[in-house]
Amino acid sequence: MNDKIKVLISAEKVDARIREIADRINEDYKGKSIHMISILKGGAYFMTELSKYISEDIPVTFDFMQVSSYGNGTESSGHIKFTKDLDESIQGRDVIIVEDIIDTGHTLFYLMDLLAERKPASVKLCTLLDKPGRRVRDVKVDYEGFRIDDLFVVGCGMDYAQKYRNLPYIGVIETE
Repeated sequence: MNDKIKVLISAEKVDARIREIADRINEDYKGKSIHMISILKGGAYFMTELSKYISEDIPVTFDFMQVSSYGNGTESSGHIKFTKDLDESIQGRDVIIVEDIIDTGHTLFYLMDLLAERKPASVKLCTLLDKPGRRVRDVKVDYEGFRIDDLFVVGCGMDYAQKYRNLPYIGVIETE
């Protein structure tokens, strides 16, 4: 419980970057509506913050999914296990998947294919953090907050043993 956390990206920088992403989304979706899908649990924090800066002229709806890759415990098998599926159809809708962090890309690779089968008008991917150095599967990130090295991070929805999601900054737990 007495973990020391070093700030990697300040709350001010996180907020400024989220506003920049929202500005891009506002440009891209003028005259349209957006159906945002958060990947639980970490993505909910980012989606909430991001949606605050989406223009009032762009109708926004939310939905949530909880998915995970499973395999031998250390490597993803490439299969997705659904814990929670969408509540609403995405057919004909402009969808933005909102994720807290993307590393290997296994889960999102298969999720993007699965969602495409549900015939949305479009699907784009938005992530607060991207770890391209860990990428195993090619996924196109349309809106990216920050690229980071292969670090274990907390804050802004990301956790360590369910703790630290509420931190307004992105930090790294320091080991002594």
